[in-house]
Amino acid sequence: MTPPPTVLEADGIWLQFGGRKILQSVYVRLQVGRITGLLGRNGCGKSALLKSIMGLMPTETQSVRADGHYVEKAYQQPGLIRYLPQHPFVPPDLTVRAAFAWYGISVDELADEYPTIYSFRHQKIGRLSGGEKRLTEILLVLKSDAAFVLLDEPFSHLMPLQIEQVLQTIRQESAQKGILLSDHLYRQVLDLSDAVFYLNAGGRTILLDSPEQNLKDLGYMH
Repeated sequence: MTPPPTVLEADGIWLQFGGRKILQSVYVRLQVGRITGLLGRNGCGKSALLKSIMGLMPTETQSVRADGHYVEKAYQQPGLIRYLPQHPFVPPDLTVRAAFAWYGISVDELADEYPTIYSFRHQKIGRLSGGEKRLTEILLVLKSDAAFVLLDEPFSHLMPLQIEQVLQTIRQESAQKGILLSDHLYRQVLDLSDAVFYLNAGGRTILLDSPEQNLKDLGYMH
């Protein structure tokens, strides 16, 4: 049995709309056991980058590699990668229990850590509040059997207590996964990440060697 990959790299991603360059000269590296942050201003192309890594967005050129082996469409590779988009993605008619089963997870295993979710396990996804739905989707992605996880704005619609729970789960799951975290709550991203990339307005990624000072120099934070 082939062991799961430990490194996922993406580079050479070139994407443009109507002559406007969205992504160019992009490089991102994920490693199992590490959390990688992705920051950038609104509209700079962070979501497009995550979708491109997944193979969900057609690009002019790109290279995604797992342990050095080229992957054409990452989302089609079993056990390789999971993606949390900004928009709801679970069918509203599924119950919470069925949704977790769909991802190969027993909701019963969450009873102690997430008693609230366990309590509405028989509810349909469409009947949950915005925060409950988002929390459910985050756990579906984080707890699933995948070597890498891409999280796009996971903290949106969550209350402070729920954010703390998610932060703890991200830390726990990063022991056996490589996680890419992008969110406008940059303080949480910085505190959690082992490495941080910045996507600038020109569609290029910069690996920050001193994230806080670099982001101040770039005018991203004060």
